[in-house]
Amino acid sequence: MHFRDLTEPQLLALAISLEEEDGRIYDDFSAALRADYPATADLFKRMSAEESQHRHELIDAFQKRYGDHIPMLRRHDVKGFSPHRAAWRFGPLKPEKARREAALMELETRRFYEAAIEKTSDAGMRQLLGDLARAEQEHGEIVSSGEAELVRTGTAREEHDTAQRQFILSIVQPGLVGLMDGSVSTLAPVFAAAFATGNTADTFRVGFAASVGAGISMGFAEALADDGKLSGRGTPWLRGVVCGLMTTVGGIGHTLPYLLPEFRTATVVAVAVVIVELAVICWIRHRYMETPVASAALQIGFGGALVFVAGVLIGKS
Repeated sequence: MHFRDLTEPQLLALAISLEEEDGRIYDDFSAALRADYPATADLFKRMSAEESQHRHELIDAFQKRYGDHIPMLRRHDVKGFSPHRAAWRFGPLKPEKARREAALMELETRRFYEAAIEKTSDAGMRQLLGDLARAEQEHGEIVSSGEAELVRTGTAREEHDTAQRQFILSIVQPGLVGLMDGSVSTLAPVFAAAFATGNTADTFRVGFAASVGAGISMGFAEALADDGKLSGRGTPWLRGVVCGLMTTVGGIGHTLPYLLPEFRTATVVAVAVVIVELAVICWIRHRYMETPVASAALQIGFGGALVFVAGVLIGKS
């Protein structure tokens, strides 16, 4: 159905549906943010209450004009609307993301009311729709002013720090563990196969199998380690996927050079890739774990060198 084809009762029915949906989304935002971001959760709770009030006003207007039966008409029934996503589809919800989404929702609903005004000649309806359009504009301003207030009181900084900690716990930490395991633990089988066979194709097969196997193992180990409720480390399967993928990436990096046909060239490139991998690990540890660069380089370099030497010696024996 196109917007231009809507009748006045359908416009009102759609407006009721929009207010109800927006209110429920704000309730979802509030519930999702309550534990870690109570100030922003309170903001969305207030906005949800106002949407509920708007819905009641629209229902009263509909009943006075058209009776008690309100047609079922949703956002997705009318062309031109963008779908609104439930909070759980955002993954770990952050205050900034929720506020941006709310601002877009309010803008779209305000434009709907402004367009609806042009489709009705009823004075009472035009006044109600105009009032609601202004209310939606005020909601957008509430989001902006609420964010400004959070900045002024320092709450926004606290929420940012909380979000940063959660990002480190749920993404960076499992990803780093996986990258370290994949980059270091696969050195021995890859270079043992390389120096034992002198064959790049066989070495690639061994390295690829070791990387994928390590990724699957580490992914399951991380996902089953804890459910994240007490540790605050987030969704276990998200951590597992991140850890598993980064483990595989860490091993695949120095395995790919063995797609080259010439053994010596492939080995030199593989060693260079290992150095880059270890440097990246050191940078991540310094950037997110606040580990001194020298300390991180010594720890990672020493461990990597031991595994590399072990692989070479085993391969040559």
